[in-house]
Amino acid sequence: MRRPQPPSAVGAAADPVSPVAVGVPVRRRRQMFLLLVSATLLVAVGLMIWTLSAGGFGGLDLAITALFALTVPFNAIAFWNAVIGLVLARSSPDLARALCPPLVEATDRSPITTSTALLACVRNEDAAIVGRNLDVMIEGLVASGVAGHFHVYVLSDSHWPEVIAAEEARIAELAERWHDRMAVTYRRRADNPGFKAGNIRDFCERWGHRHDFMLVLDADSLMEADVILRMVRTLQQAPQLGILQSLMAGLPTTSAFARPLQFGMRMLMNGFTAGNAWWQQDVGPYWGHNALIRLRPFIEHCHLPPLPGRGPLSGWVLSHDQVEAALMRRAGYEVRVMLLESGSWEETPTTLTEYLRRDLRWCHGNMQYFKLLRWPGLHPVSRMNLLLATGGFIGSTAWVLLMLLFALPLALDNGPTFHPGPGLAVFLLSMGMAFAPKVAALLEVALERDQRLRFGGAPRLLAGALGDMAFSVVMAPILAVGHAAFIGGLAFGRAAVWGAQRRAVHWVRPLAALRRLWPQTLFGAVGVGWFAWLSPPGALFFSPFFGIALIAVPVAVLTSVPALGRFLAHIGLWRIPEETVPAPAVAALHLPAVPMPPRRSPKRLGDAAVEPAD
Repeated sequence: MRRPQPPSAVGAAADPVSPVAVGVPVRRRRQMFLLLVSATLLVAVGLMIWTLSAGGFGGLDLAITALFALTVPFNAIAFWNAVIGLVLARSSPDLARALCPPLVEATDRSPITTSTALLACVRNEDAAIVGRNLDVMIEGLVASGVAGHFHVYVLSDSHWPEVIAAEEARIAELAERWHDRMAVTYRRRADNPGFKAGNIRDFCERWGHRHDFMLVLDADSLMEADVILRMVRTLQQAPQLGILQSLMAGLPTTSAFARPLQFGMRMLMNGFTAGNAWWQQDVGPYWGHNALIRLRPFIEHCHLPPLPGRGPLSGWVLSHDQVEAALMRRAGYEVRVMLLESGSWEETPTTLTEYLRRDLRWCHGNMQYFKLLRWPGLHPVSRMNLLLATGGFIGSTAWVLLMLLFALPLALDNGPTFHPGPGLAVFLLSMGMAFAPKVAALLEVALERDQRLRFGGAPRLLAGALGDMAFSVVMAPILAVGHAAFIGGLAFGRAAVWGAQRRAVHWVRPLAALRRLWPQTLFGAVGVGWFAWLSPPGALFFSPFFGIALIAVPVAVLTSVPALGRFLAHIGLWRIPEETVPAPAVAALHLPAVPMPPRRSPKRLGDAAVEPAD
């Protein structure tokens, strides 16, 4: 394998052909983006200082300003990513190749000359779903006539006896079905040191030398054969490319909780990721699955040793993906994202309790990144990506503390301590940055008739977008309090439990929801009562944050009702393109949220069968 150029030379090739990108070197893009975010931060903090200076500017005001300043950069980055992404989407006819120059043409049918391992990493998962998804992907690769260049490995860290038995039976059935066309290997570790990263490292040590690339999959991953082959051909022709991350959409679901999430993710993913890729370029993201990785540099440079010290932020690296991307880039290889809207999918957690449980696992793993920021030789953008991965959790925790500190003036003198004019400006700026990505995504889709139809037509698109915004307002306080409580627990040695997700649509009982969401309920009850007692007008302004946290349990219970989810899918609310015109791989899953095409009964006319007209 030819060694790539050193990091200083990577990305020095000509910019991709795009009306927006022409003549703007990557270094200049990053400088422009930093300037935009910095200017937004200065304006927002300046307005906050002006707002709080009505009664002087004391220690409490300084603390509020400092917490507010922690929330702004991450919102500003999301805002400018969305704006840039919208401009790019409207100006470039081939956004995927404009932002990922090594990507081969969609029509490329060059020979597959390399060997690729498909890694399905599982731990106490539903073996039937894992086998079903793999079966669909294998069938697509076999139909493409290149199955001999692929090998499926099911890498299990399961320890529940009933799950192990189901895995062994289902994978044996899969291996028997495809034994003469594609190899399928099942391996289970008795213990799981290193978690998923350790699982993949074990594969690398056993079989990594046999293959050129590995396609990392999660238990819920699904990918079209054409997309996999395009990724393989791209890495074959671009020896400097180490990781190629696909753009993932959510699989159609009948979960009332997951439907607005899948809709929002499907709307946002193209433009938002495009804006991000515009300035990150060859130092892009790796999200841990549905990505193709060059094995040799991964084996040589991406080993993750245990972190030194004691406590929950030490030991094995839990959120491995961004760290491996940083190490791959440090070794001189590019890390890029492939901006194709379909062909790569994952499942969305079906209940609020499962979503929060996954979020807190990520929070735990991402907090370890603070120990990694000082690793030598990392690209500055890699360090920024590690920092951004913690941003949502730090920012939401800062918002919780901000709400508490805003309550103190009411407790001290029961009167306003801020200028209303600049205070309104701060509010509008904050809300504008929060909702701009969703508005930009809506514009991107609404301006194209074909796109509107893919989302169920203009009325469904608008209703879905408004509903998604309302749902995000409800989710924000619930998640923020969860993040704040968990990060506080980390300081006292509390760690997340890295168990299997419950992926099937199911009802959450009220007591089960309360056991998971009692911090939100307590926080909301105390906050609403405090404001209502001290200042009813103040309660009307501040209590929505506390009031929404108070109803976390009813939200979790209601959005988990299976009948409600089926009804929403039936009427087409939060419909996504995979439900309107499902890709062959999605259609092959026979998901409840994907309508089956109407069956036509032929009409007999004499001896001829005549199909009814459309």
